[in-house]
Amino acid sequence: MTKLNELAPSPGSTQYKTRVGRGPGSGKGKTGGRGVKGQKSRTGVAIAGFEGGQMPLHMRMPKRGFNNPRALDLAEVNFWRLEQAIAAGKLDASKPIDAAVLVEAGVLRRAKDGVKLLAKGELKSKLQITVYAASASAREAVEKAGGSLTVTRPQPAEAEASAG
Repeated sequence: MTKLNELAPSPGSTQYKTRVGRGPGSGKGKTGGRGVKGQKSRTGVAIAGFEGGQMPLHMRMPKRGFNNPRALDLAEVNFWRLEQAIAAGKLDASKPIDAAVLVEAGVLRRAKDGVKLLAKGELKSKLQITVYAASASAREAVEKAGGSLTVTRPQPAEAEASAG
């Protein structure tokens, strides 16, 4: 059994860091392995993507698409995942289900900006579910199974005008 005063790292497992700029005899003196002069010989230099004045590649590439800064990030949940949670006893199909219940049951990690119900898998249970959005096929399947679906997403004004 080793004693505390005899503890040492395995031979060859630790190495000293090369001390540069400590005289010509060290082999890493004067310029310290950095060549000579200029910005790159100094510490803290970051010129990634600079191509010597030529138009950089990331600027030569064409711009495509659009990222909407106000787009909602919805948490998606499928029928198969709901059925899996019901079978495992984590969800009670007889009680109303909303985002908070899904997070508590471990079906979702977080509700993000809202929950969208998608129709992947088969829905066997009769559910009372409240979500931010749902696909048309998911709505159809919930009603077909005898459940009720409440969508909290506000409808655009044009859709309300044409519907009424």
